[in-house]
Amino acid sequence: MTTLKGKLHDDLNTAIKARDELRSSTLRLTMAAIQKEEVAGKTKRELSEDEVQKVIAKEAKKRREAADAFSQGGRAEQAARELAEGEILDAYLPKQLTDDELGALVAAAVEEAKAAGAEGPRAMGAVMKIVNPKVAGRADGGRVSALVKQLLAG
Repeated sequence: MTTLKGKLHDDLNTAIKARDELRSSTLRLTMAAIQKEEVAGKTKRELSEDEVQKVIAKEAKKRREAADAFSQGGRAEQAARELAEGEILDAYLPKQLTDDELGALVAAAVEEAKAAGAEGPRAMGAVMKIVNPKVAGRADGGRVSALVKQLLAG
Protein backbone atom coordinates (compact mmCIF):
# COMPACT_ATOMS: atom_id res chain seq x y z
CA MET A 1 0.00 0.00 0.00
CA THR A 2 1.29 3.40 -0.96
CA THR A 3 1.57 5.96 1.80
CA LEU A 4 0.24 9.48 1.36
CA LYS A 5 3.81 10.77 1.39
CA GLY A 6 4.75 8.19 -1.27
CA LYS A 7 1.78 9.24 -3.41
CA LEU A 8 2.83 12.90 -3.13
CA HIS A 9 6.36 11.94 -4.18
CA ASP A 10 5.15 9.87 -7.16
CA ASP A 11 2.75 12.63 -8.25
CA LEU A 12 5.56 15.19 -7.96
CA ASN A 13 7.76 13.11 -10.30
CA THR A 14 4.87 12.74 -12.75
CA ALA A 15 4.20 16.50 -12.65
CA ILE A 16 7.88 17.29 -13.26
CA LYS A 17 8.00 14.92 -16.25
CA ALA A 18 4.79 16.47 -17.62
CA ARG A 19 6.27 19.96 -17.08
CA ASP A 20 3.21 20.87 -14.97
CA GLU A 21 4.75 23.86 -13.19
CA LEU A 22 1.78 24.63 -10.91
CA ARG A 23 1.38 21.06 -9.66
CA SER A 24 5.12 20.40 -9.32
CA SER A 25 5.81 23.60 -7.36
CA THR A 26 2.78 22.99 -5.11
CA LEU A 27 3.80 19.39 -4.37
CA ARG A 28 7.46 20.36 -3.93
CA LEU A 29 6.51 22.97 -1.29
CA THR A 30 4.25 20.46 0.46
CA MET A 31 6.99 17.80 0.52
CA ALA A 32 9.34 20.42 1.99
CA ALA A 33 6.78 21.21 4.70
CA ILE A 34 6.51 17.48 5.52
CA GLN A 35 10.31 17.13 5.69
CA LYS A 36 10.53 20.23 7.90
CA GLU A 37 8.00 18.67 10.26
CA GLU A 38 9.97 15.40 10.29
CA VAL A 39 13.17 17.10 11.43
CA ALA A 40 11.47 19.43 13.93
CA GLY A 41 12.25 18.53 17.51
CA LYS A 42 15.19 16.66 18.94
CA THR A 43 15.16 13.59 16.69
CA LYS A 44 14.31 13.05 13.04
CA ARG A 45 11.28 10.83 12.61
CA GLU A 46 8.88 9.55 9.98
CA LEU A 47 5.46 11.20 10.13
CA SER A 48 2.37 9.02 10.47
CA GLU A 49 -0.34 9.15 7.78
CA ASP A 50 -2.45 11.39 10.06
CA GLU A 51 0.45 13.75 10.63
CA VAL A 52 1.18 13.96 6.89
CA GLN A 53 -2.51 14.68 6.32
CA LYS A 54 -2.39 17.48 8.92
CA VAL A 55 0.60 19.06 7.16
CA ILE A 56 -1.24 18.92 3.82
CA ALA A 57 -4.36 20.43 5.42
CA LYS A 58 -2.26 23.21 6.95
CA GLU A 59 -0.66 23.93 3.56
CA ALA A 60 -4.09 23.98 1.85
CA LYS A 61 -5.39 26.38 4.52
CA LYS A 62 -2.39 28.67 3.95
CA ARG A 63 -3.28 28.75 0.24
CA ARG A 64 -6.91 29.70 0.97
CA GLU A 65 -5.84 32.46 3.37
CA ALA A 66 -3.28 33.79 0.87
CA ALA A 67 -5.92 33.75 -1.87
CA ASP A 68 -8.24 35.82 0.34
CA ALA A 69 -5.43 38.28 1.08
CA PHE A 70 -4.53 38.61 -2.61
CA SER A 71 -8.20 39.07 -3.53
CA GLN A 72 -8.61 41.85 -1.00
CA GLY A 73 -5.39 43.41 -2.28
CA GLY A 74 -6.74 43.44 -5.83
CA ARG A 75 -4.27 40.83 -7.09
CA ALA A 76 -6.69 38.47 -8.80
CA GLU A 77 -4.01 36.57 -10.74
CA GLN A 78 -2.08 35.67 -7.56
CA ALA A 79 -5.36 34.80 -5.79
CA ALA A 80 -6.33 32.44 -8.64
CA ARG A 81 -2.95 30.68 -8.43
CA GLU A 82 -3.24 30.23 -4.66
CA LEU A 83 -6.75 28.79 -5.08
CA ALA A 84 -5.51 26.42 -7.79
CA GLU A 85 -2.70 25.25 -5.48
CA GLY A 86 -5.25 24.73 -2.70
CA GLU A 87 -7.40 22.60 -5.00
CA ILE A 88 -4.40 20.43 -5.90
CA LEU A 89 -3.76 19.81 -2.18
CA ASP A 90 -7.45 19.22 -1.41
CA ALA A 91 -7.29 16.16 -3.68
CA TYR A 92 -4.98 14.51 -1.09
CA LEU A 93 -7.31 15.22 1.83
CA PRO A 94 -10.45 13.39 2.93
CA LYS A 95 -13.64 14.73 1.37
CA GLN A 96 -14.85 17.75 3.33
CA LEU A 97 -18.12 17.45 5.22
CA THR A 98 -21.14 19.24 3.79
CA ASP A 99 -22.85 21.88 5.95
CA ASP A 100 -25.67 19.42 6.66
CA GLU A 101 -23.31 16.61 7.70
CA LEU A 102 -21.29 18.95 9.90
CA GLY A 103 -24.48 20.41 11.40
CA ALA A 104 -25.72 16.95 12.37
CA LEU A 105 -22.40 16.02 14.02
CA VAL A 106 -22.21 19.31 15.94
CA ALA A 107 -25.87 19.10 17.04
CA ALA A 108 -25.28 15.59 18.38
CA ALA A 109 -22.15 16.77 20.22
CA VAL A 110 -24.05 19.71 21.76
CA GLU A 111 -26.74 17.30 23.02
CA GLU A 112 -24.07 14.95 24.38
CA ALA A 113 -22.31 17.81 26.19
CA LYS A 114 -25.59 19.10 27.65
CA ALA A 115 -26.46 15.59 28.81
CA ALA A 116 -23.08 15.52 30.59
CA GLY A 117 -23.99 18.77 32.37
CA ALA A 118 -22.13 21.34 30.25
CA GLU A 119 -24.08 24.59 29.99
CA GLY A 120 -23.61 28.06 28.52
CA PRO A 121 -20.30 29.40 27.19
CA ARG A 122 -18.30 26.84 29.18
CA ALA A 123 -19.94 24.12 27.09
CA MET A 124 -17.91 25.27 24.07
CA GLY A 125 -14.80 23.34 25.17
CA ALA A 126 -16.79 20.23 26.04
CA VAL A 127 -18.56 20.23 22.68
CA MET A 128 -15.32 20.82 20.76
CA LYS A 129 -13.70 17.87 22.59
CA ILE A 130 -16.55 15.62 21.45
CA VAL A 131 -16.83 16.87 17.87
CA ASN A 132 -13.16 17.37 16.90
CA PRO A 133 -12.19 13.68 16.68
CA LYS A 134 -15.29 13.02 14.55
CA VAL A 135 -14.55 15.75 11.99
CA ALA A 136 -10.72 15.61 12.05
CA GLY A 137 -9.41 16.60 8.65
CA ARG A 138 -12.88 16.78 7.12
CA ALA A 139 -13.88 20.28 8.26
CA ASP A 140 -11.96 23.46 8.99
CA GLY A 141 -11.69 24.25 12.71
CA GLY A 142 -13.09 27.76 12.19
CA ARG A 143 -16.17 26.33 10.49
CA VAL A 144 -16.69 23.87 13.35
CA SER A 145 -16.29 26.39 16.17
CA ALA A 146 -18.58 28.93 14.46
CA LEU A 147 -21.31 26.30 14.18
CA VAL A 148 -20.82 25.18 17.81
CA LYS A 149 -21.11 28.81 19.02
CA GLN A 150 -24.24 29.28 16.90
CA LEU A 151 -25.91 26.15 18.28
CA LEU A 152 -24.94 26.92 21.88
CA ALA A 153 -26.31 30.45 21.58
CA GLY A 154 -29.51 29.30 19.89
